[in-house]
Amino acid sequence: MLESILWFVVGGAVGGALGFYFTRKSFLKQLKENPPINEKMIRAMYMQMGRKPSEAQIKQIMKSMEQYK
Repeated sequence: MLESILWFVVGGAVGGALGFYFTRKSFLKQLKENPPINEKMIRAMYMQMGRKPSEAQIKQIMKSMEQYK
């Protein structure tokens, strides 16, 4: 009885560690392939909408995005 509980705890710890490792690795890979938005991307979005953004608008958008990180 005690041995089965011990195996359950060990299995849970190993599974949790492996899950954390592979999830972190996958997350970092996705972040590398799809970087967060930057000022250049914001300018491109404005240009696609037919507008020329001012530096103040770009800084305001970047500041609002920093809030939600």
